[in-house]
Amino acid sequence: MQLGFASLDMRGVLDWIFEHLRSGEGGIVLTANLDILRRFTRDAGARAIYRRASLTIADGAPIVWASRIAGSPLPERVAGASLVPRLAARAAAEGRSVFLLGGDGEDATDAARELVRASPSLRIVGIASPRVDYPPLREQTEAIASLLADRAPDIVLVAMGSPKQEALAVSLAETFPSTWFLGVGASLAFAANRIPRAPMLVQRLGLEWAHRLASEPRRLARRYLVEGLPFAAELFADSLRVRLRRDRS
Repeated sequence: MQLGFASLDMRGVLDWIFEHLRSGEGGIVLTANLDILRRFTRDAGARAIYRRASLTIADGAPIVWASRIAGSPLPERVAGASLVPRLAARAAAEGRSVFLLGGDGEDATDAARELVRASPSLRIVGIASPRVDYPPLREQTEAIASLLADRAPDIVLVAMGSPKQEALAVSLAETFPSTWFLGVGASLAFAANRIPRAPMLVQRLGLEWAHRLASEPRRLARRYLVEGLPFAAELFADSLRVRLRRDRS
């Protein structure tokens, strides 16, 4: 069981999305970090949801490292927290509209303000932070679909945590085939400057997770230390086995 990652850098991801928008085609972007990859391998329900993505990108340094070990290197990590402001800037430049869905109300509102401050021509056509279950209830999906139909956004940033945000995106995508849905997790909180990002050097070293752990130890300790580190070790070992088999053949 493999999750196929697109071999794209940041610019390539943006080009992909906006080229498809110009063709009238929408889809779902999965910004896959180590936790999502772990769920993919161990949770059949989440795996079925993740496989519905139109484009899967590596939002996690360990995934990029594993690709290099395996001998099929991905060009770079495309972090959701970095993608959101660049996507907003591109949307502003191309006259595309954006809807912010999820987070808490303050995250979404503050993120909208900061994104427009950076890109004054950006059209944010809606902000909503509804309660959504996992899996989403029919009435919840219908209420959100009604709201989106009224605003007709080109891009919807869904910030509800995984796999809830992807499940919601899947449930909405068939109704809005020309809209792009991106699961962005905590990226609205980053855009709102409510969660500080790691210094650029730490990001480049692939240690942003350690910075986040230090910032929110109680919330993230289990995810990063108990679940993440053992899975990363398994991932690197599997990648090494793939490389050795490839070299022998």
